[in-house]
This record gives sequence, structure tokens and C-alpha cells, in this order.
Amino acid sequence: MGRTHDIGAEGSARHRVGVLRRLPLTILVFAVVLVIFVVPFVFILVQAVKTPSEASSLSMAWPHTVQFWSNLTTVIQAKEYDLVVAFINSAVLTVVSVTFMVLFGAMTAFIWQRRRGKIGLTIQLMVLAGLVIPPAVVPTVWVLQSLGLFKTMPGLMLIEITFHMSFCVLLFRGFVATIPREIDEAAIVDGAGPLKLFFTIVFPLLKPVIVTVVVVQSVAVFNDFVNPLYFLPGYPTVQLTLYNYISDYLNMYNLLFMNVLLITIPPLIVFIIFNRQMVAGMTSGAVKG
Repeated sequence: MGRTHDIGAEGSARHRVGVLRRLPLTILVFAVVLVIFVVPFVFILVQAVKTPSEASSLSMAWPHTVQFWSNLTTVIQAKEYDLVVAFINSAVLTVVSVTFMVLFGAMTAFIWQRRRGKIGLTIQLMVLAGLVIPPAVVPTVWVLQSLGLFKTMPGLMLIEITFHMSFCVLLFRGFVATIPREIDEAAIVDGAGPLKLFFTIVFPLLKPVIVTVVVVQSVAVFNDFVNPLYFLPGYPTVQLTLYNYISDYLNMYNLLFMNVLLITIPPLIVFIIFNRQMVAGMTSGAVKG
């Protein structure tokens, strides 16, 4: 009994020593996270509740007069509720684009992983080209104009889907590799065709990586600034509403940062809620591939 107690005490002591050794690293990681994520968010929040004169200094000092509700209503009602319209446009753009990314990305990854011949090699080359070759604005505008899709929401949806598809296919391909081929063979023996095999057998098994793709790409599309600026001029999305408070002669920093705060909250909430599922989906396909 005494020996067992000694072993337990020794193990507890080793655990405490290990915790103490990891403490500096833990403090360092916490400090880095604090500086990179928390401090900028606090800075945005402080500027968003200031008066125009106080916000112009861009300091971390707490304002003498808090104008949260005043700045909030002003930003929402600016330009006939331009921010509300922008939220609707960005929400529609995000939902439709991410839906097609999930469907096409999963189907492409399934074919790429299951077929090792010329089809698989062709898909691999196209995916790598999509990751390596930077998008060209002028030729893309020319293609959209020739198709009658320039300055239209469907055209911007095609741009978002195309530019983000390679990353989605890579994520799905790693997870599809973990699904045994015996499942496909059993379904085929039972009379399942290609579409039925994919949508009834394979696609439901991809739920972890689907959550990852939805979260990552939703944040990316919702926060996209460049593509709406180039390919959908004249139509507000949430990031383009930042131009409402910046000009050559007048910068309303308090309203600008209130706008930034409002368009940052939805992606932040999504990331916090689905953080664990996102990490699990990204690492689940790393074992085999």
C-alpha cells in the first residue's frame, strides 16, 4: 500500500514538473494570441464608440463620451440602409457560392481519388494550376463581359466558386481517401449507380470536412473585398461599405470602425461555434491520402 502511494506521489510530482516546464511556452502562446487577435479587436471597439474628434487621434484611450448607439444607428441608416442591403447581398453570395463549392468540390475529389488514370492526373494538374497560377483581372473581366455576366451577382458567384475550388477539392480529397473502397464495391453490387453511390453513401460520410469547407469558405467569401470591387462594381457588399466613411477630404473613423465591428461579428461567431469541427475536418484526412 505504501509503495503504491509512493508511486502515485512520484507521478504527481513529475506531472507538476512537466506543467512548470511548459508554463513559459503557454504564457508565450497566450501573449502572441493576445497581441494578434485581442488587441486589434479592442482597438476597433474603442474607436467605434468614440466621437469623430476623439476617433481621429486613433489612440487606445477610452472616450470621454461613449456614443455606441448613436454611431450604430448612423452606420445602419447611412445611404438609405446601404449596410443592410450589403449584408443581404453578401449573405446570398456566400450561401450560393459555398453550396456549389461543397457539391462540386466533393464530387471532383471523389473522382480524383478513385480514378488513378488520366482523369485523376488531369484533375490533379487543374487543381495545382488553380493553387499556383494567380487570377488575372482583365482577362476575367473580358470573359464575364462576353458571357453577359459582368456586374452581375451570378458572375461574381462563378468567380468565387472558381477561385476557391482548388482548396476545397484538396480538403475533400484527403478525407475521401480515408473511406474504404469496399464500401463503394458493396454499393455497386447492390445496384447503386454513380450518383446514388456518391449522394447516398459517400457524401454523408464527408460531414466533418463539409463543416470545415463551409466555415472556412463562408468566412473567405463574406470577407472578400477584391473580387466584388473588380467584378461587381456599383453593388454593395459588406466590405465595400467601408468606402462610405473614407474620402480624400473627410475620414469618419468612428463610423468606419463601427462598420468594421458590425461586419466582423458574424464571421467571428461562426468561427467560435464551429472551431472544433473545423479543426477536426482539416486533420481527419491527414492520415491517409
